[in-house]
Amino acid sequence: MRALVFEPGHGVAVRPIDAPLPGPGEARVAVTLAGVCNTDLEILRGYMGADEGPRVLGHELVGRVERCDNPAWIGRRVVGEINVGCGSCEACDRGSANHCATRTVMGIRGRQGCFAQSVVLPIANLHRVPDDVPDEAAVFVEPLAAALQVLEQVEIPARTDVAVIGDGKLGLLVAMVLADHGADVTVVGRHARKLAIAEAVGCRTCAPEAARARGFDRVVEATGGPEGFALALRLLRPRGTLVLKSTYHGASQLELAPVVIDEITVVGSRCGPFARALALLQQGRIDPRPLLDARYDLADGAEALAHAARDGVLKVVIAPH
Repeated sequence: MRALVFEPGHGVAVRPIDAPLPGPGEARVAVTLAGVCNTDLEILRGYMGADEGPRVLGHELVGRVERCDNPAWIGRRVVGEINVGCGSCEACDRGSANHCATRTVMGIRGRQGCFAQSVVLPIANLHRVPDDVPDEAAVFVEPLAAALQVLEQVEIPARTDVAVIGDGKLGLLVAMVLADHGADVTVVGRHARKLAIAEAVGCRTCAPEAARARGFDRVVEATGGPEGFALALRLLRPRGTLVLKSTYHGASQLELAPVVIDEITVVGSRCGPFARALALLQQGRIDPRPLLDARYDLADGAEALAHAARDGVLKVVIAPH
């Protein structure tokens, strides 16, 4: 099969590789659409190290099961959770495979990704996509679930003042989720086109310099860069909660004194509930398709990644089939 292969020091290129064979309890999924995430771009810059050698990136997908040892799954349209735990450690035993110390992560750590014609995942990681959810929406399930994780971790009563710092893909999905939840959401960003998407779902918007200092009970940092942390601390009221959604390559200088002085709670937030994300899509409460900027064939995968890295671009997807 063909895959978009990243080799540290040599960049990315479409190459023929062996089609993966599913083991017991696994399924091979023919990838229909795969979304480019900021994490993919950070890996190209050195995030997660270069010790794995050549690998296939990509962890946001929708596709159809083409091979597995459970006939009931053959032909099903699915999305897949990206973390695969060992199944035998304390974290896995308590249902927290996302934090298994030896987990593999599709397209990120120890497991080939979905920028390919097919990918293998455990059947337990798969979720059936309802017939009335189009592929162009289903490909957003993984980042939408990550946005929903904020509500899994932090209590946000209706009408709570929440700022979302960053008007990129994840920031806008977080804003959509929080607005649907009933929070009073302000999206802080600099791109008029992106901010218009937030306004269309009922959010207020502003530039960073115009955001209200100490005006928010909760702040979600989703800039993809270290500068968002300092801005978040400026916007939070004392005893507020800061949720960190960004992952990026490189060290950052953080001023922690305000965290202590204002008794700020800091919450790291990562992957989230797929079933809840699919339900919101099926109910029409969230429509992520306005974030879709470009679609590329797999043969043009390198160009797709370059497009996704441009300033101001939202979601770019790759179609392997």
